[in-house]
Amino acid sequence: MPETETIVVIGAGVTGLSTALYIQQHLLPTQSILLVAKDFPDSTSVNYASPWAGAHYRPVPGSSPQFIREENQARRTYNYFKKLASQDPAAGIEPIEGIEYLENPPAEYKDAESVQNGYGHLDGFKQLSQDELPPDVKWGVRYQTFVINSPVYCAYMLRKFILKGGQKREYTLADPKEAFHLADNVRTVVNCSGTGMGDPKSFIIRGQTCLIRNPCNVTLTRQNSDGTWSFCIPRPLDGGTIIGGTKEPHNWDPNPCPETRAQLLANAAKWFPFTAESGGQFDVIRDIVGRRPAREGGMRIETEKVAEGRFVVHAYGAGGRGFELSRGVAEDVVLLMFEGGLLRQKASL
Repeated sequence: MPETETIVVIGAGVTGLSTALYIQQHLLPTQSILLVAKDFPDSTSVNYASPWAGAHYRPVPGSSPQFIREENQARRTYNYFKKLASQDPAAGIEPIEGIEYLENPPAEYKDAESVQNGYGHLDGFKQLSQDELPPDVKWGVRYQTFVINSPVYCAYMLRKFILKGGQKREYTLADPKEAFHLADNVRTVVNCSGTGMGDPKSFIIRGQTCLIRNPCNVTLTRQNSDGTWSFCIPRPLDGGTIIGGTKEPHNWDPNPCPETRAQLLANAAKWFPFTAESGGQFDVIRDIVGRRPAREGGMRIETEKVAEGRFVVHAYGAGGRGFELSRGVAEDVVLLMFEGGLLRQKASL
């Protein structure tokens, strides 16, 4: 009888969970899967970014190879969210109208091809004319998108993984190669560790947001004239509304800044369509600080041979786009594993 092989996935953020679930669908009877992470969906570490995310599906226009790759992954994720939202409300994903208003749009927002690359696949996409825009806004769009209750979605994926026979282990790894020694007959380690563990191109982006009880029926993103961004993201399943936010590369401060909170809420009172009874006042549940694991040049998605018969498949560094790219990244990882003979597609029944 063939020896059972264990595939180890490192990291239980949205990328790791999505990837582990998708790999699990393609396991042979002689393969098992182990998810190893320092933090799981019941954790509250500032370094465990996924449960802190807004999160919503929002495109980013562009025409560089990195943007094209990411939009291909995002497009597949959008279609997956559409299917999941209609089939399983317990996932914490809901369709909603998305609106964007930019006061000082960067060049890629003015380029028709870049906008088409980023937004063309969205249901109901419409670029707004000047007379449809608020004062001071130079560029705007509407489209059908999705909002995600991020803690619920992460817990949902972990629950599905366990119910389908996956194993998990809470463990702090020093190096991806250490994972080869955490189970019997490990040939493949999938590195969804966020920062990659020692990659000099990796860095963190600090984000501060505010979770409030006030309801909102759209997700709205606004770029301010000084280049900063504000957004409101309602969380499904009565999860409140996220008001954001900041993007601060290399800032390791774990403490929420009161002045930042005041500015976020002041912007929200001016621009976001909360119900009239809010009266510009917000019922704050908590301040949130999280560290998005980013990487120069975008995500690293590739296979590395680390020893004879041992391979690490890397998939980390999504920055603030983990949820938007998650399913597409998982599919790309499985494709790499097929190409390398690390997984074999199940025969169609």
